Order: sequence, then C-alpha cells, then structure tokens
Amino acid sequence: MKTLKMLLVLTSLIAVTAMAAVSRDDAANIALKAVEGGRVLSVDKVLEGNKPVWRVKIVTSKGDVRAVFVDEATGAAR
Repeated sequence: MKTLKMLLVLTSLIAVTAMAAVSRDDAANIALKAVEGGRVLSVDKVLEGNKPVWRVKIVTSKGDVRAVFVDEATGAAR
C-alpha cells in the first residue's frame, strides 16, 4: 500500500511539472510576440546555468535575425 501511495504521488508530481512547462510551440509564439512578428527559424532547448530555456531564432519583417530566450518554467522572454 505504501508503494502504491508513493507511486501516485510521484505520478502526480510528474504530471504537474509537465503541465507547468512551456512547450516548444508556446515558446515560439511568446518569442514572436516579443519581437512583434516575423518568422521562426529554429527552436532549441538549451541550459543557462542549470536552468532550461528555449532559444528561439526569428527573422524579423526587416530581415534581421534575433534570438529570444524563453524560460521553460515561467514563459518569461528576453
């Protein structure tokens, strides 16, 4: 019974963590809003220190290539 309870708790924690994370598509949309439009060239998950972030490369409507970093946990863009 203890093992079953522990398994349920772990499963719940994994599910909550998965729902809280920003997906690749969400990161692309957040980055597009941050640069006010353009076209996504690539989306890669990278580590900054020990923190996972999405690096979204965008070509703007003016032809400039920008990299926007989106925090996987919070969705904050910079």
